[in-house]
Amino acid sequence: MAFDTPTLFNLLLLQGLAAALVFGLMVGRHGSLASRWAQAGMGAQALGWLALAASGRTGNPALLALALCGFSAALSALWWAVRLWLPGTPRQGVGTGRWFMTAVPVLMPLVYVLLLDASPLRVAWAQACLALQLLMLAGAALLPQSPTTPPLPDAQIHSRRRWRALLGAATLPLALVCLARGGEAITGMTVASSVFAVSHTNSNINTALALALAAQLALSLLLPALLLAWRAEAEGQWARLAQTDGLTGLPDCRAFAERAVHLISMARRHQEPLALMVLDLDLLTAINAERGQDAGDRALALFGGCLQAQMRLGDLVGRVGGDEFAVLMARCDALGPPAMDERMRAALATQATATLGFALDFSAGWAKLRPGDRHLDDLMLRAEAALYIAKRDGRGRWVAEPGL
Repeated sequence: MAFDTPTLFNLLLLQGLAAALVFGLMVGRHGSLASRWAQAGMGAQALGWLALAASGRTGNPALLALALCGFSAALSALWWAVRLWLPGTPRQGVGTGRWFMTAVPVLMPLVYVLLLDASPLRVAWAQACLALQLLMLAGAALLPQSPTTPPLPDAQIHSRRRWRALLGAATLPLALVCLARGGEAITGMTVASSVFAVSHTNSNINTALALALAAQLALSLLLPALLLAWRAEAEGQWARLAQTDGLTGLPDCRAFAERAVHLISMARRHQEPLALMVLDLDLLTAINAERGQDAGDRALALFGGCLQAQMRLGDLVGRVGGDEFAVLMARCDALGPPAMDERMRAALATQATATLGFALDFSAGWAKLRPGDRHLDDLMLRAEAALYIAKRDGRGRWVAEPGL
């Protein structure tokens, strides 16, 4: 079967435009930052194909440089999208990668124009830059991620693996073909004026066909990979919203219990102290009766915000009841809960009257992890027993579990 290389590149133009249109319509205008970067990448590659088609008809080197700029900008935008979709990827070399991905869409076409009189060198330069960008994009998608805290659900892990594998399969073959094309140019073989055009030698025809077919494969796999990544991100956001208290933005009782399993297991494994503090907003029923339900909701929202602001990095906070909140404090000795209580009372004294127009107070109880504890419920029972004592003795105070 004979392949017509110009026809293949015309098909690439249509395929690139269709992929950009489909992805843009699927994600819409209100996607996340990662999705917007991916939309920008798909739009840039479509503009690159348009500029390449125009340069093939007119022979204008400025249009060819614009096409290279579009392709390079597309790879940079997709790299940013992957970095945002996979926040747990290793941090080594990220700073250098950012500088490179920001600079190469400008420097690569500029140097290409400056090397117009040195055809093999400019083709090798362009292909090498594109290949390096493709390899960096593939590395961002395929390199192992650092563990996330808390661990991701199995369904989300499998979804990530699928789109990461598709993205790697889309970029790695194209990167290898670009490297081969650039190597062919730099070794002195006959290369035409365009970065994609070829002469009629068998070697060049083969590399041009390989480049066209690799680009076809890349575009065919890129669109489903990005759609899967966007869907996985959306599903993760829906799952977080389903387990988030709508009033305070904190994890609800179920989410708090699920995430507590990880912290408790880590404390046992490393034999580290861990404490659970339960806080109850005092006189919430009276606030609702005297000032209205809206005032009570604003009081709960303010209390949850203060609690989230005062917790330590690595702690877990959640709303576990109507007016009850909990903080699971990792690596926490006996001084942690009273220090947290003091910070919370100072924050409420500063913010409650100024924000709500009336003061807020709370009672608290805390318990520490013991060797015989099997679940969060064991900790919760003792912490709530201490909270009951605090409320029974007059509210507005904190009490440790019996025996501490």
